[in-house]
Amino acid sequence: MVAIQLFAEIGSIFRSTPTFALILETFLLISVIWLLLHRRSGGRRRRLTKEEEERIIGSYEPEPLVGDTEPEHPLLRTRIVQSRVGKHIKVDGHECLNLSSHNYLGFLEDKEILEEACKSLRKYGVGSCGPRGFYGTMDVHLDLEDRIAKFMGLEEAIVYSYGFSTVASAIPAYAKRGDVIFVDEAVNFAIQKGLDASRSTIVFFKHNDVDDLERLLIEQQKRDQNNPKKALRTRRFLVAEGIYMNTGEICPLPQLIGLRQKYKLRLFVDESISFGTLGKGGRGVTEHFNVNRDEVDLISAGMEGSMSTIGGFCVGSHFIAEHQRLSGLGYIFSASLPPMLTQAAISALDRFEREPQIFQELQSTAKKLHQKFSQFTKLLLRGNELSPVKHLYLSEAAENFDKELKLLTELADKCIARGVALVQAAYLQNRERVPVRPSLRIAVNLLLRESDITTAFDIIEGASNGLL
Repeated sequence: MVAIQLFAEIGSIFRSTPTFALILETFLLISVIWLLLHRRSGGRRRRLTKEEEERIIGSYEPEPLVGDTEPEHPLLRTRIVQSRVGKHIKVDGHECLNLSSHNYLGFLEDKEILEEACKSLRKYGVGSCGPRGFYGTMDVHLDLEDRIAKFMGLEEAIVYSYGFSTVASAIPAYAKRGDVIFVDEAVNFAIQKGLDASRSTIVFFKHNDVDDLERLLIEQQKRDQNNPKKALRTRRFLVAEGIYMNTGEICPLPQLIGLRQKYKLRLFVDESISFGTLGKGGRGVTEHFNVNRDEVDLISAGMEGSMSTIGGFCVGSHFIAEHQRLSGLGYIFSASLPPMLTQAAISALDRFEREPQIFQELQSTAKKLHQKFSQFTKLLLRGNELSPVKHLYLSEAAENFDKELKLLTELADKCIARGVALVQAAYLQNRERVPVRPSLRIAVNLLLRESDITTAFDIIEGASNGLL
């Protein structure tokens, strides 16, 4: 009786089940049975004999972990500094005028800043020996963050212990897989590493070309219209530098802000060079263009340039700073900035506020050097006249990258031997998003006088004419 009821129930289920479902379930059942019973063609794998195993192991040659590198590669060559870094520097035994170090305001030689840093050293010791969240936060760190936020006129700042990791940590703290980031193709390597870590879709536009950027934004807008559900989940970012390390040129910030508003973008600006060099008060590219800083979602900067210390910071709204305390990997997992170097940054800010005329003086010096260095006969100068970073290229390109790099390295050697410290810009050529042409990078120093600029020009001009 029970069996009859069971079969009747099964029959009722089959009658009420759609035909396509029965066919699908039958196919799945047959597939499972076939997978369980089927044996792969060829039967079981034959076991190798001991002699065969030894022969295979003996003939195995693993691939090298890294490719072969020429022992004479220019990037493997180290120039030895044998003095304190400042306006003058001793390199490989030669006393030189320093056009290489990013010491824009000359604070590396400032006795007041050095004295304040030494006081901090005696009070706190050399380092913190812990990340900010694990007994690495000291009162000077909080003071510096508060001072930066007030100086920039924004809600809150967060300080990192290494300039490179600042923007490289900030970008992936917000941008994730599925987001879209529009980026100038000339951005520095730290930004490129941040883009890689974000796993977002990266769209590069031509350097400082807002028309090309808008073309790409229109294409993205069309894709969003075709897939509105995905568009609702996709966040869009725009990343640029205030002054580009790789070109020395200033970004067209007002136009970028116009596109940000039009296409609903989140704007990140790295001001590692422009902070402390542009604007009447040294507040960077926003002050230079008289733009409301609230129009920029995140401002980041390294402190190795104008502040002559190490580390970096991000500044913006309370959310921008607070989110990185839980998501900025360089902040969470790195030992905090040494207190004495934190104090050096605070002392640099004191000078910013007490002597705002230094920024106009630096810009004037940069203009004078730009005008003079534009007169080279065999070298080509690139960069904005106000920028403290400029690049010198061969006016006639060599036959290939290696040849051009070798010529510039030889030129730098000759200049050092004659009393001017130059350095060729170093790039990981196989890692850069866009191939970068070899150049000599010039760093302007506030302490340079017109006679120093003339002397440097004469030495570089003579060396280049003799070599090229």
